[in-house]
Formats: sequence, structure tokens, C-alpha cells
Amino acid sequence: MKILNFIIIVIFSFGITGCSEDFKKDLNLTEDIKDEKITRETPSSIKEKEEKCNDKDYEACSDLGVNYEDGDGVETDKNKAAELYKKGCDGGDFLGCNNLGILYEDGEGVEKDKSKSAQLYKKACDGEYTLGCYNLAILYDDGEGVEENDIKAIELYKKACDGDEPLGCNNLGVMYYNGEGVKRDKEKAMELYKEACDEDEPLGCGNLGDIYEDTQEAKYDLDLAKKYFKKACKLGDDYSCKKYVKLDK
Repeated sequence: MKILNFIIIVIFSFGITGCSEDFKKDLNLTEDIKDEKITRETPSSIKEKEEKCNDKDYEACSDLGVNYEDGDGVETDKNKAAELYKKGCDGGDFLGCNNLGILYEDGEGVEKDKSKSAQLYKKACDGEYTLGCYNLAILYDDGEGVEENDIKAIELYKKACDGDEPLGCNNLGVMYYNGEGVKRDKEKAMELYKEACDEDEPLGCGNLGDIYEDTQEAKYDLDLAKKYFKKACKLGDDYSCKKYVKLDK
């Protein structure tokens, strides 16, 4: 089962990487998959954010931090991004806490410190910022920055899932499927994968496809496997594109 074990960073301007062009052609998905173009910030919008941040609009500080991290409208400057995320976080903007945690996780703009990142994710999570819960769950799942604790990871994945973060649903499904920290329950896992897939999380769709493709599973159903692999492919998962093409031959 596929579990997303890297950290999510929230950005306001982004692009989605879809399937390769060959897979798009094979699947006749060229019109279905629409790449979102990166929206570049203008000097005036950057200046406006700076003014708002200076006036203690802490959400603007975090937003501006994203610009500096992403190099959108300004030169990329991870140190400046960290400074702005900290200002946002200290002012109560939990996106800033989450994103500063990621910089500590990766050692970008700050000295690498996974214990510090765990503290920041917890602050974000306690503020009901569900990506913070998800990111903290991964640390507990992997035993990085905190002592490995499957029970705690499950609790946090559930909080993320209940807070409408589909990655939390997917990873909670993986825990149930593998019986990590809970009694193994494939039916529950499938419910969680479907919940993630219904919210357009490709990993959830791909995991459903894997189960339906497995001849050892009672749920074996190649038509459903193709359905979920196709959806995951449309959502940008190259692994599922390959699986769909193989099954559709």
C-alpha cells in the first residue's frame, strides 16, 4: 500500500504534475488533465503583503514567507521565508507554524532540527490546522524527531482525516490495512482509501486499485481496479497511469 511519507507544504501558487504525455495519449486523457499554471506575484501584491505584515497581519506574513520560499515575485530566500513563517506563527497564524516546521524538517533556511519541527507541527495541529496534524503523524509513524509511536500516529492521522485532509485518510487506511497500531481491518482500510479518493487524493484511488487488482483479495475486480487507477492517473499519479495502461491492454 502506498503511504505518503514526505512532508506537505502549503503554497498559494502552484502547478500540478500530471501523467507523462505518453500516458495521457494512451488513456485519451489529454483534455481531462489540466495543468494549473503558476501564478506569478506582481511587485504591487508583494508590497501590499509586506505592508500588511508590518501592520501585524500575521496571515500576510506567512503568505509572504511562501513567496520567498517559492521564489514567486521575489528572489528565493529560505532564510527570509523562515523569518516570515516565524513571525506568522508567533502571531497565531498556524500555516506559518506548519511551514516553518517543514523548513526545520528539511534544514532549509534554518538548522535541521526534527524535534523543533515536531513542536511546530503540534502547535499547528493544536490550532486545528490539519496539515500540521498530518505532518506530525508522519514523524510519529517514522520515529523522527519524536519517539516512534503508531498509536499516536493513528490518532493524528484520524484528526487530519476528520478535518477534511484526505492524505490523513489515506495514511490511516494504510495503518488499518497493515495492522500497524490497530487490529488489521481491510474493510476499514478500503473505506478510508475511498474517502481519500472521493476527495481527489490520488494515493487513495491508487490503493483501492491495488486491492481490486490483487487476485488474492476477496474484492478482486479488474473493472474496479481500472476505474480507480484511471482516476488516480487523472489526478497525476504516474504509478497508476502505468497500472491502468497495463490492465487496459
